[in-house]
Amino acid sequence: MQSLELLAPARNKDIGIAAIDCGADAVYIAGPAFGARKAAGNSFEDIAELCTYAHRFGVRIFVTYNTLWREGEEAEAHAQMLRAQEAGADAFIIREPRIAAWDDITVPLHASTQCAIRDVERARYFASLGCERIILERELSLEQIRQICAAVPCEVEFFVHGALCVCYSGECRLSEYIDGRSADRGECIQACRSLYDLVDGDGRVLLRNKAVLSLKDFNLKARLEELADAGVCSFKIEGRLKNASYVRNVVRDYSLALDALVAKYPDRYRRASFGVVTGGFTPDTAKTFNRGYTELFLDGKRGRWSSMDAPKSMGEAVGTVQAVRREPGRGMQFRVKPLRGGLELHNGDGFAIATADGVTGFRGDVCEGLQVRCKDVPDLREGMTLYRNINTAFEKELETRVCRREVPVSLSVRVHGDYVLEVTARSQDGREVLSPFHTDVETAENRERAEAMLREQLSKRAGVYHFSLDELEIATPGGRLPLLSASTINGIRRLVAEDLDNVGVSRQRAARLQPSFAGVTGESPASCHPEPVEGSPLMRSKYCVRYELGLCPKYQGAKPPQELFLLNNGRRLALHFDCAACEMTVTQTA
Repeated sequence: MQSLELLAPARNKDIGIAAIDCGADAVYIAGPAFGARKAAGNSFEDIAELCTYAHRFGVRIFVTYNTLWREGEEAEAHAQMLRAQEAGADAFIIREPRIAAWDDITVPLHASTQCAIRDVERARYFASLGCERIILERELSLEQIRQICAAVPCEVEFFVHGALCVCYSGECRLSEYIDGRSADRGECIQACRSLYDLVDGDGRVLLRNKAVLSLKDFNLKARLEELADAGVCSFKIEGRLKNASYVRNVVRDYSLALDALVAKYPDRYRRASFGVVTGGFTPDTAKTFNRGYTELFLDGKRGRWSSMDAPKSMGEAVGTVQAVRREPGRGMQFRVKPLRGGLELHNGDGFAIATADGVTGFRGDVCEGLQVRCKDVPDLREGMTLYRNINTAFEKELETRVCRREVPVSLSVRVHGDYVLEVTARSQDGREVLSPFHTDVETAENRERAEAMLREQLSKRAGVYHFSLDELEIATPGGRLPLLSASTINGIRRLVAEDLDNVGVSRQRAARLQPSFAGVTGESPASCHPEPVEGSPLMRSKYCVRYELGLCPKYQGAKPPQELFLLNNGRRLALHFDCAACEMTVTQTA
């Protein structure tokens, strides 16, 4: 049976715990350094606490070490990985192949998406190093994913939701060229979200002040079944810089989708962790941060992938602007014509409109029905599409209606001898403990009432466990029961929970593959991360500006300008097009 894993991002320990409570099967997080998001570092103490919490549900914690090292950093990286291993990390997400040679690193290694794995040869190379998992590029088709899964003996992970880099992962030097901060060091300045002019070789402006390189966000919730059928076992959510509400919303949405897939094929799939999520909110990814959604190249076809008009979150389209009235010194007010029925606006909602200069955002200070009062927004005009990128009511729901994750435990109680209670607890993950309790109390005069008290008090929560008393056997003379108070029974329940904790979590459900790497070969280590040479691209991408603008000679029969350039703050970047490979590159110019 194949275990399906929902892998969630965590900027910090608290967000990691929130992801677990909402149904994540695994969480990836950075240590103090060497993670591909420099602003998302964490202490080893926090990692240890997160691991302790996660392991109670069979959830695994992956720590990221996926930057390229500078000379002299190898020893520090090695030391940090040993500390993360001691803290309880279940795997390391790596980029440097030399880590595979360290015998004292005993947890599994996962080859990062920064390793640029997008073909069978490269996948087999990282499998040959002993990586128990490879994380594929996002720009692959379903058929390419299927071919890679069939060609390697290790687990395969694929991104299914979140922000998209316009370039192939691990092959972008644009940030370093512009600002000296390297994406390979976790310091990306997101130059792909910046505004550019697009000009041809004659200096003619084709686009002005557009985020030409910005892509929509990934959303493959509707394609999980196909990915699982292709061989993907881990479904990854992007977002180690995102806040808690984003992670809660997206994780819950995808967790429910995976639950539905498991329910559809109960003999084929199961979740990689255990526990039952109760309570909480109704997730809706349209109401959380996004630049619009795309499935990118999954069907092996090009589409409109860019978000050049909205490189920031536009949010959900809610209606059109009507009856704008400006009041000098008092701001403005307008009415919203909703796109669909049931629209409710709330004080403090965040709105956005698309303008010639990009995205303009503002707050609705007072919202009464479909009437909005706010500070003056000069670009706001009647007929514009209005987006809501902050739904205050939904954000409040995410904050207050928190999910609770519990491990179901069935209890069997046998009462015998001199009122000895033997409580057998069996948890969902297969643990079993026998806890005896000796009582020295009076006999209950009303057995039915005493039995009801025992059932009621034992069938409650204790820590992360939700107990249910399934069987009660009374083997005392006359079927007598001891007279136990509610506080005594509650104490018994807490002690049983402690006994379960002391047994430790069974990892069978989340057991990783034990692949055989014999005979697996691939690309040589020398070409794994080649040093850039003068004139090499700053960025290589599956995305194509010419196709986006209807100028593709291959698929659209167009005759595009021979030269295209991006202009920003005095810098000029050249665009080149390899139609045979269907790729675009960005290079610096003299």
